[in-house]
Amino acid sequence: MKPGTRRRGMKTALLPRRTATRLSAVCSALGALVITSATLAPEAVAVDVQSKEWYLDAMGAQEMWKISTGKGVKVAVIDSGVNPGTSSLKGQVLVDEVPSSVAYHVTQDYTGHGTSMAEIIAGTGAGGGIKGLAPDAKIIPFRIALEGLGRLKGDEEERNTPNDAAAIRAAADSDAKIINMSFGGPYPDDETKAAIKYATSKGKLLFASIGNSGNKGNAEEYPADYPSVVGVSAIDRSGTVTKFSTHGNYVDFAAPGLHIPSWCDDKVTEYCDSRGTSPSSAIASASAALVWSAHPTWTGNQVLRTLIDTAGRSWPKNKPSTYLGYGGIRPRRVLINKDIDPGPADVDPLAAENSDGTAATPAPSATASSGEQAKDGGSSGPTSAAAKDAGSDSNTRTWVIIGAAAAVLVLGGAGIAVLRARRNT
Repeated sequence: MKPGTRRRGMKTALLPRRTATRLSAVCSALGALVITSATLAPEAVAVDVQSKEWYLDAMGAQEMWKISTGKGVKVAVIDSGVNPGTSSLKGQVLVDEVPSSVAYHVTQDYTGHGTSMAEIIAGTGAGGGIKGLAPDAKIIPFRIALEGLGRLKGDEEERNTPNDAAAIRAAADSDAKIINMSFGGPYPDDETKAAIKYATSKGKLLFASIGNSGNKGNAEEYPADYPSVVGVSAIDRSGTVTKFSTHGNYVDFAAPGLHIPSWCDDKVTEYCDSRGTSPSSAIASASAALVWSAHPTWTGNQVLRTLIDTAGRSWPKNKPSTYLGYGGIRPRRVLINKDIDPGPADVDPLAAENSDGTAATPAPSATASSGEQAKDGGSSGPTSAAAKDAGSDSNTRTWVIIGAAAAVLVLGGAGIAVLRARRNT
């Protein structure tokens, strides 16, 4: 490794396999939005919940849905399980496509977290439920143990619930084009790393939440820190990176992650106002589904490349931010450009940082919130660039999900530059 180069996931200490799969939660509830009961018709919550999905308007969902709704694309959701019986997920969850080897209690979501991620990706909005960004995509559910979200019930579930590596391999062998992993933990694991490499070899696009410890130690997390996994950080409706969002040189995109409706618990009786990089990853996965649906002959490399090229940023593409990566994900800009060049089908757009580290370009730092000094010595400054989307037909629509202008700050002090060529672990 070249001097000064930091590659992804340089930790070598491993925990035993079962311990390593005790993954930390990356989504937390802020408060209940709507409480439903057997006496309250589902339609009564329609305005309350869907009106809270501010990111749909910000991303121009209605305009995108005229071009693509995610139809024909399947997304594997590796999480706490997915309840296919919610009004928004009826007909959306392909339980029959889950291999029997990893199908144990896959529809018994023990926290509500996996069901929330599935709805954020592909919910139909029926019955007043969450409207997904890619409402015609389909979900293939995979259930693993997620520490911090809830506990499996008894030794039998402990024995029969697959670990993340097994779920990733099963998802890789499925018809899913995209694998969403809204979870993370501080310990690398060779088995999971190998599973991710296998999934990548099968042409899958893998998205993962970057973590929620940005203001509490900022520990790097896996699987986001593995090669070929697209790490997603969280921003608010102003386009500012959230204080809790983990940051580092393995962030690739930013997506909404604050004030996002999700189920409060496994009873799926009420939606909560939640925050975290979990929904950010789900929104990024849904964005890829929209693009892939519109361009079914493209490869994952081409889908990812166009999302990188069109991401909202105010800094050079070859100098990705440690807080916002290549910028706020903007699938609309891909969809409306009929002449967009997806580039070569067989070339990974992140090949340099995923393999030999040849593109060791200094990455700019950024402040975690307005007026807050960057942890690595960067000076404070504005953190929202909410630039006008020049392609919009509205004088008022502003694409706020483009990341912070302060992500281009110069680091204070010589020799502290963070490099992006870091994923070859």
